[in-house]
Amino acid sequence: MLLVKQVSKVYEGKVAYRALTDIDLTIESGEFVGVMGPSGSGKTTLLNLIATIDEPTTGEITINGVNPHKLKKEQLAKFRRRELGFVFQDFNLLHTLTVEENIVLPMTLDGKSVKEMKQKAHDIAEKLGITGILNKRTYEISGGQAQRAAVARAMIHSPSLLLADEPTGNLDSKASGDVMEMLDAINRTERTTMMLVTHDPVSASYCHRVVFIRDGKFYSEIHRGSSRQAFFQKIIDTLSLLGGNGHDLSQVRV
Repeated sequence: MLLVKQVSKVYEGKVAYRALTDIDLTIESGEFVGVMGPSGSGKTTLLNLIATIDEPTTGEITINGVNPHKLKKEQLAKFRRRELGFVFQDFNLLHTLTVEENIVLPMTLDGKSVKEMKQKAHDIAEKLGITGILNKRTYEISGGQAQRAAVARAMIHSPSLLLADEPTGNLDSKASGDVMEMLDAINRTERTTMMLVTHDPVSASYCHRVVFIRDGKFYSEIHRGSSRQAFFQKIIDTLSLLGGNGHDLSQVRV
C-alpha cells in the first residue's frame, strides 16, 4: 500500500544537512504502524515526504502504486484530498468555523452538495462520539474533542492512508487514551491504513508494529503480538537503547 524505497533527504544550505539516509519502509493495507526516534532523528521529515509536503532528494515513494511526487500540481492536490488524511499535534482547526464546518472542509473543496456533507458529518460524528459539539466553535471545546474533530475531518472522505504526527502531543493522558482508542477502532472497523509519528510509548503501543529511526537511518523494528502491555515494555526498552534526551520520551506509563 505504502512503499518507501531507498529514500534520502538532504537540505541544501551553507552547510548541507542530511535528514534521512536510504530509508526503506513498507506498510501493508490495513496496517497501523508507528514511527519513533529521538528529536532530530528524521521521523517528521519521513512523514512530510510521504504526505507530499516535502520531496525526497533520492529514492521513491509510492502510495497504492502511484508516485505522488511525479504528479502535476492539480493532480497532486486531488490525490492528497482523496487518498490521504492528516492529523496533527495542534489540531489545525479553523477557529472561525464550527466543528461541523471544519469536518466537511475536504468535501467542500471537492464540490459536494450541502446535503451530502451534512449527512456524512453527522454519520462520522456519531461514530466518534462528537455529535453534541457539531455546532460549537473550536474555542468552546476541549483539546480531546478538538482532536476528535480533527480525526473526523481526516476521515470524512475515507482516505486510503491516515498520517498522524504527534496526535496526542497536546493532550492529557485521559484524552490521549481516548484519541488512540478511537484511531485503533477506526483502523479495525474501516481497515484504514495508518502511520503514527510519536514520542509517546503509550500511544505507540496501540500500533501493530513500531519502526525506530536514529540519525536519519533505520534502527530497528518491533511487533506487537497479543499483549499491548508487553509491547509497551518492549517499546520502552528499545527507546532506552536508542538514547536521546530524557524529554524526548513521554513520562506516562500504562
